[in-house]
Formats: sequence, C-alpha cells, structure tokens
Amino acid sequence: MSASRIEHPFGPLYDEHSRILILGSFPSVKSREQNFFYGHPQNRFWKVIAALFGQEVPATIPEKKILILSNGLALWDSIASCVITGSSDASIRDVRANDLRMILDNSPIEKICCNGRKSHEMYQKYIQKEIGREAVCLPSTSPANAQFSLEKLIDAWGKWLY
Repeated sequence: MSASRIEHPFGPLYDEHSRILILGSFPSVKSREQNFFYGHPQNRFWKVIAALFGQEVPATIPEKKILILSNGLALWDSIASCVITGSSDASIRDVRANDLRMILDNSPIEKICCNGRKSHEMYQKYIQKEIGREAVCLPSTSPANAQFSLEKLIDAWGKWLY
C-alpha cells in the first residue's frame, strides 16, 4: 500500500450544546469508507462512550450521532489532510490541521480531549497556539493500543469526560 495525500472526507459533529470536544487524529480507511468517525469494528470508541453514559453501544450512524450530541459531546479530528499509508498514524506526514474555530465559536466547549498520542501531538504542534487552549491526551481507543483493555479505557476516559 502506498502513501497518498488524503483530504478529510467529512465534517465535524457538534451542536449548540456540545461542551466536550473529542479529537481523533485522522479517519481510518474504514471510517473514510463509512464517511463517519470510528468506523473500524475493532475500535473501542463507541463501547467506551456508551459505557460512560450508561447507554447501549450504537450500531448505526444515526444512533452514534444521538449518543454524542445527547451527552454534550462533539467529534472532530486534528488533521484536515495529510499523506498517510492506509490507517497508520505512524505514517502520517505533510499535515494540514483542521480549523476548530467553527466548533468553538458555535458551542460552549469547556474541555478538549484528544483520542491518543498522535491526535494530541498534532493538536499541540498545529492547533493549540492558534486557539490558545490546552487539550488532554486520553489513551487511544484504537485496536493498536493493546496495552489498554476496554475496562482500563473506560476508567481513564471517565476521569476526564465528567
């Protein structure tokens, strides 16, 4: 698989009630195919969020949107476009960051959390200075993060999302 420049294929998910913005790095191949966040079936994001809010794990994109928006969350990614091989965060280069102002200007965002180190690294490098707000780095929900069990992820995320 060769590296190629890819533009982020879909927009952010937020509304006027979103208080916590969760940033990924860049959509995986599966997410790009589904045109929505955290589309890889092994990614534990939806299980973590559902568990934290005592809800069923959503199966459809409309159910996922309801879970996020009904709990005051917003989703977006740190990267607007990059050169990437497949879904590998390690291969990301030539980054152009997303502009978060559309979300921050239209939602009462109190906290910004990054899903994993790559998202946080990109946020610190390209976005933080621009908007003047720090972000918390949460352990990645990616299946590549094998050192964190689902239970450990729920515990770690729960400390920051409340």
